[in-house]
Amino acid sequence: MNLNEKKARSNLDLSDTDQSSASRSDVEKDIETTAQITALEQTYAVSVRTPSPAATPTRGISPEPATGPVPDVPPDGGLQAWLQVVGASVILVDTWGIVNSFGVFQAYYEEYTLPNSSPSDISWIGSTQAALLLLVGVIAGPLFDAGHFQTLLRVGLFMVIFGMFMTSICTAYWQFLLAQGFCVGIGMGLLFLPCTAILSQYFARRRALVIGVSSAGSPIAGIVFPIIFTNLVERIGFGWATRIIAFILLGLSIVPLIFLRPRLPPRGRRAEFDPSAIRDVSYMTFNLAGFFAFLTLYVPFFYITLFATSHRISSVTFAPYLVTMLNAGSVFGRIIPNALADKFGSLNVLVVCMLGSTAVGFGWLGIKNTAGAAAFALLYGALSGGVVSLTPTVIVSLSPDMGRVGARMGMGFMVTGLALLVGTPIAGAIVNGYTEARWHGMIAYGATGLLVSTAFYALSRLMVYRERPGWKF
Repeated sequence: MNLNEKKARSNLDLSDTDQSSASRSDVEKDIETTAQITALEQTYAVSVRTPSPAATPTRGISPEPATGPVPDVPPDGGLQAWLQVVGASVILVDTWGIVNSFGVFQAYYEEYTLPNSSPSDISWIGSTQAALLLLVGVIAGPLFDAGHFQTLLRVGLFMVIFGMFMTSICTAYWQFLLAQGFCVGIGMGLLFLPCTAILSQYFARRRALVIGVSSAGSPIAGIVFPIIFTNLVERIGFGWATRIIAFILLGLSIVPLIFLRPRLPPRGRRAEFDPSAIRDVSYMTFNLAGFFAFLTLYVPFFYITLFATSHRISSVTFAPYLVTMLNAGSVFGRIIPNALADKFGSLNVLVVCMLGSTAVGFGWLGIKNTAGAAAFALLYGALSGGVVSLTPTVIVSLSPDMGRVGARMGMGFMVTGLALLVGTPIAGAIVNGYTEARWHGMIAYGATGLLVSTAFYALSRLMVYRERPGWKF
């Protein structure tokens, strides 16, 4: 082997050695990099499991978790949210709208269908209906939280519509009580609270206004249904006049069935009773005020038509329109006070509405003509509408946290439901006989109940001020 061949082989060996060294160097670098990544991953895992000293909680300070669910924020608008308002308005037609229209049924039953029944007996039909609307909410609320909204909606709508169809063929008192009182009332109770609760899932700011707008459906129904009934009952009879109202409810039921959808997943069964509420003096005083308010608040809705005809201050054909005027005023009472409540405080506005209702209630004693009856109906409808629509909003404000709102609202509904059950039958027992003294006694009963309620609402507001100083509540 000559010198040139040795040199070439030597260069080749050196090249292989360099290449091998480079390969070993690359492998070592890859191993080192992998080890560094593994070490970093282990360090990150330990740091997630073990809080740093800065994240260690100290007295009075709750550290924010590194990870966790993002708090739910209602959209406060958008097409889907406003469709819920439309659907809820229809539900208010099917519930409080029917209750607000019972005055024309009361007058018709006393004069034609059930002439041998006392006014108090007939009032039990409407009061049972109104009471069940609130009392059944204690059952419907937990079922809604458990995810059974669609079942509640379908069963409730069926019972309301079926009950109205059955009312159209009733002839005996017990039949009216079962169909119009219990069947319709239970159906309304399955609908009212869940459909109101849906709005809180879509709106947070100006929630009082949205609830007021949706609740305007009830006085609108209270305007339309008495007009329909009064104009049709003389032409086609009681049965078909009532069936046409039932067909209207059947057609309107398509709207909530299509649009109403809960936005949040089921939260499981909630507590039906909050023991801490018994020790909350301001909340219990508010419920006591609510009892006296709803004990007498609906007396004019049931008896204004009968008052007008018995005192001959309006014709038989015009008298039912006073119920329409009560509900026309209530449209403004559902929207304007709720809009003011977002600015001045729900309980503050409620006290003002209650005081105004009391003053107008005593003014009923001075009605002598059709103009006075119409003015009374419009004013009382507006002020009492604010009382009804603001009550749920105040209960939310009085609750210490959102986790107890449902239980406290159910407890409040039980109190007002019992008041509605007995309030108008008591008025009917007082007015039985229709003498002037008995009419004055019934009117005084209604206005005095409102006055006592106003005093307790004001007392509740004073207690809240002592707990949470500030003018807006």
